[in-house]
Amino acid sequence: MDITIAIPTYNGAARLPEVLQQLQRQVDTERIAWEILVVDNNSSDNLPAVISHYQTLLPRLRYCQELKQGAGFARHRAFGEAQGELVAFLDDDTIPDRHWVSAVADFAQTHPQAGAYGSQIHADYAVPPPPNFARIAPFLAITERGSIPLLYKKNSRLLPPSAGLVVRKAVWQQYIPAEMTLSGRVEGNMLTSEDLEMLSYIQGSPWEIWYNPAMEITHKIPAARLERDYLIPFLRGIGYSRYVTRTIATHGIKKYLLTLAYMVNDLKKILLHLLKHRTKVKTDLVAACELELLTSSLISPFFLWRKGYLKGKR
Repeated sequence: MDITIAIPTYNGAARLPEVLQQLQRQVDTERIAWEILVVDNNSSDNLPAVISHYQTLLPRLRYCQELKQGAGFARHRAFGEAQGELVAFLDDDTIPDRHWVSAVADFAQTHPQAGAYGSQIHADYAVPPPPNFARIAPFLAITERGSIPLLYKKNSRLLPPSAGLVVRKAVWQQYIPAEMTLSGRVEGNMLTSEDLEMLSYIQGSPWEIWYNPAMEITHKIPAARLERDYLIPFLRGIGYSRYVTRTIATHGIKKYLLTLAYMVNDLKKILLHLLKHRTKVKTDLVAACELELLTSSLISPFFLWRKGYLKGKR
């Protein structure tokens, strides 16, 4: 098996059919051995019935369950179940174009040192986004970085999102620990960035991480994800996770010094942001999101320690 298309989902019965239908329409795949694996992350809707229906149309479709809540647990289960040498992730709201599977295979052959590589992701907004939304759009996995493949530098904090991400299974087996600190968003807890934690381990290995614009997908973003009630907790969760993703490659006294440097820099950015936007943070949603991200990044180590993430007791 060359490729496993893994789709972690939580209550995605209404969203998943469009993804599966588009996978049915893939072209230039006769030369590729590939499968589709849906990982049910403890759903309570009629997802099993939807999968059962589509298995009659897609013989390559498999189904498994992961009862531990969180995208990180679902991705670990996907790697454990995958038969492919490459594990290519889609979310249940990301629609691949008709050449996506073939582009996944082609890039692996032309870039043998790529341990992981991400897709070009376009937004399909259900309603127009707020003014200046482009400043925070990348946090919603919108990834448009040109038409030429891009190598992510080893010391860069810029990494691809999990939607549309491809990882060599052998790289995951060698470099990703069995348990990570971050597990992904769950009900009542928006702590995220479990995908960046995984990629940070690969970034510290001899393998490369790339952006492949030939792998195009469309991210469907409903109106609710453009509202304050969703965006503020979402950006807060990203900020709270940053202590882990920032310091994963450092140890001992260097980790404490690096943490202090980040805190000083965060505090500086908060003051500059307040000087620039002043009272606009009360009316400008994007500015409010940016301030929330900076503030939660500043207190990230204290939050994670208090909640037990850094002591293995969450």
